Amino acid sequence: MGQPSRFIPGFEVDHVRVDGVRINYAAAGEGPPLLLLHGHPQTHIAWRKLAPLLVEAGYRVIAPDLRGYGDSDRPASDSDHAPYSKRVMAREQVEVMRALGHKQFAVIGHDRGGRVAHRMALDHPHAVERVVVIDIAPTATMYARTDQDFATRYFWWFFLIQPFDLPERMIGSDPEYFLRRHIAGQVKVPGAVSEEVIAEYLRCYRDPATIHAICEDYRAAASLDLDHDAADAEARIRAPLCAIWGADGVVGQTYDVAQTWREKADDVTGYALPCGHAIPEEVPQALADKVLAFLAR
Repeated sequence: MGQPSRFIPGFEVDHVRVDGVRINYAAAGEGPPLLLLHGHPQTHIAWRKLAPLLVEAGYRVIAPDLRGYGDSDRPASDSDHAPYSKRVMAREQVEVMRALGHKQFAVIGHDRGGRVAHRMALDHPHAVERVVVIDIAPTATMYARTDQDFATRYFWWFFLIQPFDLPERMIGSDPEYFLRRHIAGQVKVPGAVSEEVIAEYLRCYRDPATIHAICEDYRAAASLDLDHDAADAEARIRAPLCAIWGADGVVGQTYDVAQTWREKADDVTGYALPCGHAIPEEVPQALADKVLAFLAR
């Protein structure tokens, strides 16, 4: 039996094992299944404001910690960073849902979780019924169109991919400073992330194994994930896709976000919301309104 969540009202926290990897998750509700995938530097509690609204609307909501994050396991990596490729992470989350009795579901992914959702929609089209990607453009598109402005504002994309153990050692020297600066730079709605929540993110972020796993996630994105994307350059996402971005964030100010997804998917809806990058934490009700309208379409 799970334990009541400290952060998400009405949810229970539990875990499943997939190929020996322990994946922590929070779940609640009855109805069509929704998989929520968080981003960096968060954990599943990034959904604490949105998830109850989705349950109230009649959905079964499952919000895991991605491998390497939160209280999920941090598997050893390799020289190709394959254990943190979005292909592996997507397959793992599909197996999590199957273990919980859901062969088909909708997936909502923010930030890194959105990249996992992108790969999931390509690799597991029979499992993914609908997909929502929050404040991202496709990884390959963002790297291909990088300019000085983007590289300056999204510096961690280029810092975290440096060879082991340069970023690990530098972040590890003061993880709280790095975490707080990172969150503060992306959140545009004051008070969206409380001190209690930051303390919980920091509890996980202080673990050197977490820092290493996060770096491996980004290293995979800049190498093996791009190889997978290149191999699938002509593949299309068949599931209906909704792209949502923050009007005051870097992604929304840098790209025509909806158009970048129309280059990858057949059926794309797009919306900007008045916030920064941390949309589920900044404007949860506005996000819920858009997501529920898309799911009910």
